[in-house]
Amino acid sequence: MSHVANELASQPECWNRAAELAASQVGGLPAAGERVAFVGCGTSLFMSQAAAALREGAGQGESDAFAASEFPLGRTYDRVVALTRSGTTTEVLELVARLRGRTRTTAITADPATPVMTVADETVVLDFADERSVVQTRFATTALTLLRAHAGLHSDAVVDDARDALAEPLPEWLAGCSQFTFLGRGWTVGLASEAALKVRESSSSWAEAYPAMEYRHGPISVTTRGTATWMIGDAPAGLADEVHATGGMWVAGGLDPLAELVRAQRLAVAVAEARGLDPDSPRHLTRSVILSGA
Repeated sequence: MSHVANELASQPECWNRAAELAASQVGGLPAAGERVAFVGCGTSLFMSQAAAALREGAGQGESDAFAASEFPLGRTYDRVVALTRSGTTTEVLELVARLRGRTRTTAITADPATPVMTVADETVVLDFADERSVVQTRFATTALTLLRAHAGLHSDAVVDDARDALAEPLPEWLAGCSQFTFLGRGWTVGLASEAALKVRESSSSWAEAYPAMEYRHGPISVTTRGTATWMIGDAPAGLADEVHATGGMWVAGGLDPLAELVRAQRLAVAVAEARGLDPDSPRHLTRSVILSGA
């Protein structure tokens, strides 16, 4: 079994530990009322988008999300929260260093022995969710669970749904599709983007993501037989029927959205294995992006 398959299977236990950590009032997490920006790269960007939407939707304070390389330095925030599994990503380190002394920074990382530990003002280490695979699964969802629990939005039911997502077989036809589209609404738009990234990374498949209502404004035109359109969260009324009318297949997300992401992670591994690919070693990717001469 691949590292990524083992790691994604451990997520219920990791989420429980993250919820316990949030309940312990760990330092560095955003206080209610703070104006906060979440930043990251790749998977961590998509988790940042979900975290920002969840936090602001819960009335915890104005929250934004940016790619670390695109952070608007002219804006004022009470805190910037950087998600970085490795703690070595060039863009994240450069941004956090530039913010030192002007904006409070918190880094959520998996490795306590990396540069971000000394660059950020405060750190939260999720070493129990670190990974051997290049492809992120459990660190990303555990970091989001920590932030979700901190905002009072996590429950045991979420973990139960994750266990169901791991136990229930995927539809047999799904791994044979040639194109995958993931849709979200609100905080699940970030999850949809992450689901598509997992399928692209692991299996070199055509996978894309959109806000659910934006999908109808053009992207649905390429949906056809052999396309799987997967809704993460509640679907807009009538959208499933419109997908069926194209000849495409509709996947309704009936579990908690974060558990639906676990199902999508499993799909990524299944498609990679069906195509004879190694899901632990995606083409042209490394565990951390460190830019020479940056």
